[in-house]
Amino acid sequence: MGWEQDLGEADRMWRTYIEMSKHLGSHLQQHVQRDYELSAADFEVLVRLAESADRRMPVAQLAAATQWEKSRLSHQLTRMAQRGLVERVDSDHRRYPDVLLTDKGHAAINKAVPAHTEMVHALFIDVLGPERLASFAEACADVLRALDLHREQDCSL
Repeated sequence: MGWEQDLGEADRMWRTYIEMSKHLGSHLQQHVQRDYELSAADFEVLVRLAESADRRMPVAQLAAATQWEKSRLSHQLTRMAQRGLVERVDSDHRRYPDVLLTDKGHAAINKAVPAHTEMVHALFIDVLGPERLASFAEACADVLRALDLHREQDCSL
């Protein structure tokens, strides 16, 4: 008997979640790329900056928010700066620069977010409905707490 035949119900649910997450993320990314010429990475950076105070954020804070390595973030910011979406600006009280959302970047994310939000509602929020969505959000929060605890334990080793 192969390992595939030994899958229990919980394992099947996990695989269904992974499959849904992968397909939903890919579908949303394809639409943002096709319709607004923004990669998933562009979109994430732009949203983070748009939601931050003064449309700017220290590089270290942006790296922590995205959970990206510094080199990945640096390359991403370089590409986005070349397209005029962001710029690096000196910080008065930090050694490293801040990242500033430009007017062009702000316009790009403001154009993309409404359609993206509509699609998230149509494909996820409305499909689950209020009760299942609330349960799902609670379960996700529990998983995030367990993950934080696990990371803390890993760091103490």
